[in-house]
Amino acid sequence: MGAPRDFGVRHPRALVLASQLPLTLLLAAGVAAAPAAWGLHLSSGWGQAALVLHSLIFLAAGVVPLQRFGPLASLAIPVLDLAAIGLSRFAAAEELPGLGVLSMLPVVWISASRLAPAAIVSISFLGPLLAGLPWCFAAGAEDRPGRIASIGLLALTTLAVSLAMQFVRAQVRRQQGKVDAKEAELQALLAESRERERLLNAILDAVDVGIVAIDADGRRLLTNSWQAMLEASAAPPGDTRPTDPGWEEQLVLTGRDQATPLPPGRRPLRRALGGESFADHLVCFGVAPGSRVVSTGARPLQDDDGDFRGAVVVYNEVTGLVNALAAKEDVVATVSHEFRTPLTSIIGNLDLVLGEELPLSVLRRIEVAQRNAERLQSLVSDLLMSASSAVHVQPRKTDLAGLVEASVGSARAHAQSSRVSLAMDVAAPLWAEVDPLRIGQALDNLVSNAIKYSPHGGAVTVSARAEGGRVLLQVEDSGIGMTAADAAKIFTRFFRSPAVREGSIPGAGLGLSITKAIVEGHGGSISCSTLPGQGSTFTVDLPAEGTPRAF
Repeated sequence: MGAPRDFGVRHPRALVLASQLPLTLLLAAGVAAAPAAWGLHLSSGWGQAALVLHSLIFLAAGVVPLQRFGPLASLAIPVLDLAAIGLSRFAAAEELPGLGVLSMLPVVWISASRLAPAAIVSISFLGPLLAGLPWCFAAGAEDRPGRIASIGLLALTTLAVSLAMQFVRAQVRRQQGKVDAKEAELQALLAESRERERLLNAILDAVDVGIVAIDADGRRLLTNSWQAMLEASAAPPGDTRPTDPGWEEQLVLTGRDQATPLPPGRRPLRRALGGESFADHLVCFGVAPGSRVVSTGARPLQDDDGDFRGAVVVYNEVTGLVNALAAKEDVVATVSHEFRTPLTSIIGNLDLVLGEELPLSVLRRIEVAQRNAERLQSLVSDLLMSASSAVHVQPRKTDLAGLVEASVGSARAHAQSSRVSLAMDVAAPLWAEVDPLRIGQALDNLVSNAIKYSPHGGAVTVSARAEGGRVLLQVEDSGIGMTAADAAKIFTRFFRSPAVREGSIPGAGLGLSITKAIVEGHGGSISCSTLPGQGSTFTVDLPAEGTPRAF
């Protein structure tokens, strides 16, 4: 009865024998406990027949392959057990009156079988009842009512046991059904999860970017194939430990110059493990000239309580873009430098010619050529500065009021010819640690633009003031203004808004980008506030005490 299911499937006869064994052991224990009573029992023919039947049943359980006769053939054993118990009770009516209790064992066996519930209940009640009838009829008239009551009580008890087992089996089947349904649901979810995992891995391996996911301890949870190849290109020879939290420190990583080793604290995974969120952090993998420039970004992973659980780092190769930009800057710098030499010669010779006595018409034409040559030389200078990767400043204590006054004075003739009023609002002196040449150039660009983009009758105001350890320079005009989308791109090199291009206003789109580089070289910032048709205000924010060390 208690044999494991898989054991019964492999050895069905062993299962039948194990189910029969409890009854046989109880009979043997009874013989050992009351040998005198069992001696009287075996002295009768009915007792001997009962013993022979019990022995044959046990032998059949271990020898006869009942499973060959059908799945229910083995139930013949407990039915025969009921008959053998009935014979034993009949043979030992007085000596062993409690033998009827043994009917519980075959009833339990039958109740645990796959027989129909109605048949099980019927056999559980009628089996012990019929098995006890010989014992009942063997009694005298005086003892028969008591034996009838005993037989009826035993039959009702076995019926109750059988019904309880049927109820428990129904509950077990119901729970098993729920378990099977849950298991099927979990299996379906597991299959779906595996399919999604395969799809995700296929997608991650198909994209041309590197992706690394790490947990809070720095262990890698995911690395796609693109990133594995990128790291292999920067790994030391024979070193292959991508799952090691310190693997990134073994890689050959350099800064934007492709020469200076990247410190451990500036490496992408280390920064991400520290909880940083960043974007467009350029890193070079490998050694030049075969190094690969990668733009990296990271986002932290958090649980429901907002605690740090890891990070995802994305690597996007920009080697071609960086090389293209460097090539473009080289071309611009080379061409501009080559233009500058002949332009200087042209302007010098025009100055010499203007010093001679020439007809008025010739002088005017030479002056036109000189103005355009100077304009071209200014454009070449802007190109040279724009192509430079850094703006070098030499700050010293400077009166910004004087710089503003000089810039306004230089632009006054331009403002008068454009019929634009030009004013300044600066309290002198206004001291700051700046490079007067560079800040003067930035002011000239801003004032020149304000006049150029203001219609006739407009106004331009230049103001400056100290505020909280910083100096604010503002150039405000009442010109054509611009949209927010154009204002976001106004400091980009060569950018000119559609309104400016349609208005045929001259310019190369370099002045504001150069101005921004100068301001940032001082550790400051520049911003623009504008609306279409309502003018623009450019604000330069500079540290009064000089450039911070971070710059």
